[in-house]
Amino acid sequence: MLQSSINAQDLAALDNQLSKRFIDLDPDGYFIIFLDREAGLICASHYTNTISEKGLALDPATGKPIPVRGKVERTPTAIFTGRTAKELGMKITEQTQPCPLSRFDHALYLGREFVRAELALIQGTDYIQD
Repeated sequence: MLQSSINAQDLAALDNQLSKRFIDLDPDGYFIIFLDREAGLICASHYTNTISEKGLALDPATGKPIPVRGKVERTPTAIFTGRTAKELGMKITEQTQPCPLSRFDHALYLGREFVRAELALIQGTDYIQD
């Protein structure tokens, strides 16, 4: 039997390191992902933003930076839901015009997060967006 050299801890460490890199924010907005366990849905609230010269996301209504942590009282432009990561991703990228994404790295990030959310929904574990 061939022994795999894949180590879950090493892969987690790699992902954690990659999460620390600088990324350009999507000028078309951002998503807050959460689960509706009672309905069996993965949910993604979309919010608009503008990007400052320093690369910070700003609230278009106030011009103030949007905090990364803590509660932010904003109204989403749309709430997307799906039973699976694929269904949710297709609703956002194929069924919404115009698509609320302008960056490929943002779309890839959302896909990864939707899969994590789907697994948490199936397994009954907590989901915290990265």
